[in-house]
Amino acid sequence: MSHDRSSVAAPRLVLLNKPYDVLCQFTDAQGRPTLAGYLPLPGLYPAGRLDRDSEGLLLLTGDGLLQKRIADPAHKLPKTYLAQVEGIPDEAALAALRDGVQLNDGPTRPAQARLVSEPADLWPRDPPIRQRLHIPTAWLELTLTEGRNRQVRRMTAAVGHPTLRLIRVAIGSLRLDGLAPGQWRAATAQELATLGQAQASARTPPSAASRSRKNTSRSR
Repeated sequence: MSHDRSSVAAPRLVLLNKPYDVLCQFTDAQGRPTLAGYLPLPGLYPAGRLDRDSEGLLLLTGDGLLQKRIADPAHKLPKTYLAQVEGIPDEAALAALRDGVQLNDGPTRPAQARLVSEPADLWPRDPPIRQRLHIPTAWLELTLTEGRNRQVRRMTAAVGHPTLRLIRVAIGSLRLDGLAPGQWRAATAQELATLGQAQASARTPPSAASRSRKNTSRSR
C-alpha cells in the first residue's frame, strides 16, 4: 500500500509490517535501512520496538499518550510471535516456556506457547535463514505480556531451541493479517476502541474490579 506524503494526513495509529534488516527508527548515520523507506507519513513514532533482525507488526503513532500506553509493560498488552526454531521442541520445552524461563535478568512471566504449522501465506525472508543440514526446524507461536530485550530469542535458546526467524503477528487485538513486508495501513475506529477497552481492563486492579461488581449487584 503506497501513499503520497503530500496528500495523506497521518492517521492516529498505523500498523506496519516491518521487513527484516530494517531499523526501528527513521534515520541512521550509517545509512542502514530505516522506517523512512517504508512509511512516508510525518509525525509518527514507534510504539515499542522490534529488533533489526525481527520482522512483522510494528505500531506507530503521533499520540504520545497512546504510544506510552501501548509500549508500557505495566499495561500487559499481549504480543504474539511466530518463531522458527532449531529442532523440534518437546512437551517439556513447551511447558518451560509456558511456566516461565529463568534468564540472566530474572524469570519470565508465564506465557502461551504451542507448536504450529508453517503459515501458508508466509513470505520468503531475504536473506534466507542459516539452517544446519540434517537438523529439522519447527514453528512456535508465543504470546508474551512483557517486553524484555530480545526476550523470545533468549527464551527459546534457554530451552535448547535457538530462534532462526522471528515474526511478530499481533499486539493485543491488532493483527498483521494481509500486510506484506513494507506495507502499512491505518487502524480502524473499531480497532482503536477495542485497544482502549483492553488497556482499561489491564489497568483495573482485581480488588477494584471486584468492588465494581459488588456495587453493581447491590444496585439491582
